Formats: sequence, C-alpha cells, structure tokens
Amino acid sequence: MKTFQSTLVLMALASSSAAFAATDFNTLDVDGNGAISQAEVSVDAELMSQFTDLDTDQNGELSEDEFSQA
Repeated sequence: MKTFQSTLVLMALASSSAAFAATDFNTLDVDGNGAISQAEVSVDAELMSQFTDLDTDQNGELSEDEFSQA
C-alpha cells in the first residue's frame, strides 16, 4: 500500500509543472525517508543524468550530502 501511495504521489508530482523546477532536497524526497531514490529523482532530467556519479556509496539513493554535490 505504501508503494502504491508513493507511486501516486510521484505521478502527481511529475504531472505538475512545478516538478520540473524541483531542485530542493526535501521537495524531491517525496516519501520523507531522508534519501532520494531514482524514482523520486526521475522528475528532474538533469539530476537523473548525474545520479550514478552522485551516488558515491552506490546504494541506489542520494543522501542529502550526496545531493549537495550536484
């Protein structure tokens, strides 16, 4: 159920024009878990293209420290 809710939130975010201006860590961290997943970052094409390089610990998420290097 939580995955379904997160998916709905991501879909709503992606469909809004504000999603493409989302560059704030807390805005991108839709589920509020303190990390940005690839699904969450997918609303920002530029950040998505840098995701692998920014994910220095290679855990599939960006911490706030990793995000600040963008």
